[in-house]
Amino acid sequence: MNSKLKTLARIGAGFSFLFCLVGGVWILITTGFKSGGDAVWTGIGLYFIGKAFFVAPMLLVAADQVRSTEERNEV
Repeated sequence: MNSKLKTLARIGAGFSFLFCLVGGVWILITTGFKSGGDAVWTGIGLYFIGKAFFVAPMLLVAADQVRSTEERNEV
């Protein structure tokens, strides 16, 4: 069961990285870094790109922390 959970967490990390990065890049391409009223959208796009590089590694770290039942009983 725990190996399935680790695999699911790793897949989720990959998808979260991909979706956040693609979403941020899409927002930036759509706004085109235009000055003026689009500064908020540029910030949101940069936020999603930064989030991609934070959330995915945190999910990978959390996946590595999952221990099997045997490992918990040994401690």
